[in-house]
Amino acid sequence: MDSLSIPCQFTLKRSSIREIGTNPKWVLPNFVKLQRSWKNSRYLPTKGCLAAGNGGLGQQTNGVGDKDGVIIVDHGSRRKESNLMLNEFVTMFRDKTGYLIVEPAHMELAEPSITNAFNSCVQQGANRVIVSPFFLFPGRHWHQDIPSLTAEAAKEHPGVSYVITAPLGLHGLLVDVVNDRIKHCLKHVAGDEAECAVCAGTGKCRVYQLGEA
Repeated sequence: MDSLSIPCQFTLKRSSIREIGTNPKWVLPNFVKLQRSWKNSRYLPTKGCLAAGNGGLGQQTNGVGDKDGVIIVDHGSRRKESNLMLNEFVTMFRDKTGYLIVEPAHMELAEPSITNAFNSCVQQGANRVIVSPFFLFPGRHWHQDIPSLTAEAAKEHPGVSYVITAPLGLHGLLVDVVNDRIKHCLKHVAGDEAECAVCAGTGKCRVYQLGEA
């Protein structure tokens, strides 16, 4: 297994984004170690994490510190129950990691927004904000929308740097998550397990017959 270097296409300075060509190169994090045969996959991200700051690049380069705020941002939904699930995940994440400042945010359609979450992190003492997109793959929202919204939020906080991490992507643990979901749902439709928290009350996890909606 070999790590893969990927050209950096964007840099953020203060609150702007500009294309800069093919140098320098970014090295993918350890959790995205890829076999050589995967290197040309069109599903791989084309750049590393985005880092910027009103006061320069992040002060801490390894690990999350006491002065770091973490924002877990999803797309956002008009369905209240879906948005509340992000709050539950953030609570799980905070309890599991022990990070002091962790906030939920929705990219659109619901509150809290990225700006609200950024403000909350700074109010709690963060001098660097780490925005972690709760998205599977690096589409337009990761390439454009989240960087733009985060840059706008950062304008109000001179001296606070921020990092936008990679989305979940091809993380090996996602194989276990997907497989666990499949097995649980099959047990549920067989009558051996109750509905999981995701499907509870929806009646969606069932066997469908041809012609059913």
